[in-house]
Amino acid sequence: MITEAADDCTFCELIDGRLETSRVYEDEHVVAFMDYQPVIPGHVLVAPRRHAALLDDLDEDLSVAVWRTGHRLSRALRRSGLRCEGVNLFLADGEAAFQEIPHVHLHVFPRYVGDSFRIDADWRIRDRGELDAAAVQVRGGLAALDEAPATPQASP
Repeated sequence: MITEAADDCTFCELIDGRLETSRVYEDEHVVAFMDYQPVIPGHVLVAPRRHAALLDDLDEDLSVAVWRTGHRLSRALRRSGLRCEGVNLFLADGEAAFQEIPHVHLHVFPRYVGDSFRIDADWRIRDRGELDAAAVQVRGGLAALDEAPATPQASP
């Protein structure tokens, strides 16, 4: 079982059992438990056992385990008896993205028509030139990842 924890991390305390949780799933890589401030009844959090503040700190194999669990939980929510006409998967990566606890975690929550959850944004259609320019920058970021020296990563 992976137990690399940060001493001052609330999620590490939840995962290690130092704080109380309502667990719905756990394996050697991840723990899933009910959010204590749910946006909708059935709101579940999936977190890796190994501490990682940001996605950039998380190796890809462990990231896959988090998302695989989120996928499984989304299917479970539809079969749970809770009101669930749809599911949102939400991961906030960094303070600017509204990450409140610096430990990677995926929100999985059921949705239904008329629920109270909203994401407010500027959803207007953008000019093709603006989209193409952003695509060039993202491809540059991908190239930088490919050029970076490989660092050994622990497997989940």
